[in-house]
Amino acid sequence: MDLKSSVSVSASGLRAQSLRMRVIAENLANQGSVSQTPGGDPYRRRVATFSAQVDRASGATKVEVKGVASDKSAFQRVYQPGNPAADAKGYVLMPNVNSLVESADMKAAQRSYEANLSAIEAAKGMTMRTIDLLK
Repeated sequence: MDLKSSVSVSASGLRAQSLRMRVIAENLANQGSVSQTPGGDPYRRRVATFSAQVDRASGATKVEVKGVASDKSAFQRVYQPGNPAADAKGYVLMPNVNSLVESADMKAAQRSYEANLSAIEAAKGMTMRTIDLLK
């Protein structure tokens, strides 16, 4: 794999992890967002999905964003009869966002982003040393 392909692969990883961190930030920002109507569904956690895609031109395997999907896990029910979002029995559905899970996912995405950035910096350094040798 040449340097251009390695930078391209790392750049696709940067884009993917950047999207992942944005989706996680949205989840954390909406972890307290309940329905606007009584008995309605609150904010549903979202998850970025990826796949490996072979670039025909270079033969390198890159990260491709498949999309952002909703997490189908159940909502937590909390008894709050005075809440405007409460159903007839006084229960409010809370978002299926767990801040500990989101924090762990954010840390993993951050580490992956940093690893891809380090790979790009290493490729840049090798290119600069090659240019210096040719002078």
